[in-house]
Amino acid sequence: MVVRREYTFGTLNREDLNLSPVKQFSSWLDYANEKGISDATAMALATADKKGTPTVRIVLLKSFNSTGFVWYSDKRSEKGESISERPSAELLFFWKELDRQVRIRGKIEMVGEEEVRDYFLSRPRESQIAASISWQSQPIETRLELERRYEEFETKHDSDLVLPAHWKGYRLSPSRYEFWQGRKGRLHDRFEYSRSVETSDDWDITRLQP
Repeated sequence: MVVRREYTFGTLNREDLNLSPVKQFSSWLDYANEKGISDATAMALATADKKGTPTVRIVLLKSFNSTGFVWYSDKRSEKGESISERPSAELLFFWKELDRQVRIRGKIEMVGEEEVRDYFLSRPRESQIAASISWQSQPIETRLELERRYEEFETKHDSDLVLPAHWKGYRLSPSRYEFWQGRKGRLHDRFEYSRSVETSDDWDITRLQP
């Protein structure tokens, strides 16, 4: 069954846009949070391995600024392996209730260990343990085995935990943004930000056809 609906929440005009794409993103994210959008920082992370095989999954944005967008993960995971082989990716934020999406493309670099440690230690203890005992993306026979491993680790470590060697932070440094506002009749508003020069902080803004 094909389900269609009209996108009528709002419009997006050139004069509405901030000259800085990260400030434009920040204003849209703030608005999504103000409107009570659930998991507004959830983003689809698309990567490809050395063979060009694409994979995509949802991760949570943990911080961002003009230098890039940061998330954390197990470096041994499927995404971690893909990033090590081909360190570029695209992020997608989709706020259905606002008829908005943002795509952000760029190169990926590792976050410094001190920053990773600070974030890891700020997580709930349960999350710290889960990250410590799981080899993300690898097979396991049963959930019972996973829970047993968790309980054994928790029993042995009744004090503060340390940062696992496999837990890393990733920062995507944007080379392109696209802001999309759904419109009635599929005549959507789309604007692309691209760097005027690769090393410049200036961005060209272009309206794209829907």
